Amino acid sequence: MATIGYARTSTTDQKAGLEAQLRDLASAGCEEVFKEEVSSVDMLARTQFEAALRYARKGDVLVVTKLDRLARSVKHLVEITATLESKGVSLRILDGAIDTTTSTGRLMLNMLTSIAQFEREIMLERQREGIAKAKSEGKYKGRKPTVMVQAAEIRRLVNEEKVSPTEVAKRLGVARSGVYRALSG
Repeated sequence: MATIGYARTSTTDQKAGLEAQLRDLASAGCEEVFKEEVSSVDMLARTQFEAALRYARKGDVLVVTKLDRLARSVKHLVEITATLESKGVSLRILDGAIDTTTSTGRLMLNMLTSIAQFEREIMLERQREGIAKAKSEGKYKGRKPTVMVQAAEIRRLVNEEKVSPTEVAKRLGVARSGVYRALSG
C-alpha cells in the first residue's frame, strides 16, 4: 500500500504555492509525489495526474492538499472518484481532513464538492455582472485578440520562411488553431 501525492498549481509563477503543497504532502507521508503546473482550464492535459493514476494500485491512497487542486467541478470530481474507486484507491484531502476510506469521509467529500461548485457558480455570476456593468459604463473592452495582432508575422513565417503552423505557434506563444485562423483571415 503506497501513499501517493499530487500537487498542482495553475501557473509557473506560483512557486511558493507548489512548494507549500510539496511540503504538506511530504509531511503526510507521501512516498511518491507527482507535480505539475497546469491551469484548471486545461485540466485535460494533466500528464502528471494521469501518471499518478497509472501508478496507483489497489489499496493505495492518493493525497492532495486541497480539493481545488484535484478537480474543477462536481462532475469532474465524480469522474475522478469513480476512477479511483474502480482501481480500489482511496482519496485523502489534507485541507478538511477528508479520507474516503470512511463513510464519513465520503459524505464530507460529497458535501464539500457541492459547496465548492455553488461558490464557483456564485463567483462566476458576480464576475459576469461586473463585466456587464463595466461594459455599460464603457470601461470594459475585453482582451485584445493576440493572434490577429500577429497575423502579418504569422503569414510571413509560413509563406516566406516556410515555417510550419505548429512551429509558428510555439515561437509566438499562441494556439495552433489561432495560427490557422490568422492564415485564413
